[in-house]
Amino acid sequence: MRQIRNIAIFSAVCILLLFLAVSGIRLLIGLFRGEKGEETGALAQETSLYPESSGEDAESTEEPGTPSGEETEEESAPPESAAALSFESTVPAPSFFEGYTANGPGIPIAIGEVNSTYGVLIDMDTGTVTAGREADTVMNPASMTKILTVLVAAEHVTNLDDLVVMSQETMDYIFRNDCSTAGFALGEAVPVRDLFYGTALPSGADAALSLAEYTAGSQEAFVALMNQKVQELGLAGTAHFSNCIGLYSEDNHCTVKDMAMILKAAVENDLAREILSAHTWTTTATPQHPEGIALSNWFLRRIEDKEFHGTVMAAKTGYVKQSGSCAASWEISDSGKNYICVTGNAHSSWRCIYDHVAIYRELAP
Repeated sequence: MRQIRNIAIFSAVCILLLFLAVSGIRLLIGLFRGEKGEETGALAQETSLYPESSGEDAESTEEPGTPSGEETEEESAPPESAAALSFESTVPAPSFFEGYTANGPGIPIAIGEVNSTYGVLIDMDTGTVTAGREADTVMNPASMTKILTVLVAAEHVTNLDDLVVMSQETMDYIFRNDCSTAGFALGEAVPVRDLFYGTALPSGADAALSLAEYTAGSQEAFVALMNQKVQELGLAGTAHFSNCIGLYSEDNHCTVKDMAMILKAAVENDLAREILSAHTWTTTATPQHPEGIALSNWFLRRIEDKEFHGTVMAAKTGYVKQSGSCAASWEISDSGKNYICVTGNAHSSWRCIYDHVAIYRELAP
């Protein structure tokens, strides 16, 4: 009897140990899955402050925006224009010249310290090109593309408080294309307002792609709206866009003069002007980011203490290997004149800033 009892006790202990082992394995699997989820979220939080080091809009080996399989006509058609959003900017609207054609080639940008291959300075009060360097040469605008993204979205959204959930597809896209991000996490519910700031300030591809898909239903449909806007501005002869982020593609191109006119149109839109003029922004608190995400427009913050004859009011940078460091900015000179400067293919983000400083200092009194 004792032997039977011992065997029963031994069997019970073995069953208990087996149960504990199975439970432990399940717990480890759950923890592992949680860690992987956190890693995915952490990936989305990596933000590029210096494009050269981590690749803002890094080179893509595949053409972005290409759908898998055939699209139906209904899927690819852009939505009808939404009612305009009622929004009052805290940044006063400027009095620019009418239209989107700048007159004259201007004088050559012959300032020795200006490193950029492409450049243009336009007097926005008169619509006259003050100075240029390869201003009519087609180039890839990199993340300056997001100026148009912000403008098109601003013309179509109707509710800045709508929530957009960051999807796995978005995270996969930005990881696959090595894009800079605003830092939103997988599954995070982000207000549309924060998507605008995330697109413009840190040049977040996670924000830009989510904003485009929210606005038009897909990136492809949003790109159709972008090119429709380019045509409305009269720039379709040299400007065409294939994605909303600024990834390199032979089909994503414009001149620096084109980009100046796109920035003009954006500054004329109250919401877009507010977004592109913000130096900093803290996103809405969420479970993933209880204190929000602190965003910065590093071009505006770096140039604000430099010596020239005015104040840069709004700006957007860009970088891809094929285009070097680029930037578009709107300045109000000390004499009250409005200028827009756009440059492309500087050898670093800092050099790009100093190019704008030199151009404004020497050519925009």
